[in-house]
Amino acid sequence: MIIIYSTPHCVYCDKVKDLFDKHKIKYTVVNVAESDETVENFREKTGQMGVPVTEINGKFIIGYKESELLMSIKELKREGDYQI
Repeated sequence: MIIIYSTPHCVYCDKVKDLFDKHKIKYTVVNVAESDETVENFREKTGQMGVPVTEINGKFIIGYKESELLMSIKELKREGDYQI
């Protein structure tokens, strides 16, 4: 499961989404700016205050780290643990 924690006007969040779209990997977006409860849940779960944070099968990637994200995409494809 892939979750991208983002906000509506985050350029780096969009870059993460574009990267996953390019590789035809499905993901869920959680808009952490949606409500105070969403922000609090995000902080508790990730320990972060900024976005993007990408959760891939329980592992968190903080920020837009293209090489780390691409490595995770390769692992997902190798394991067949993704949906197109």
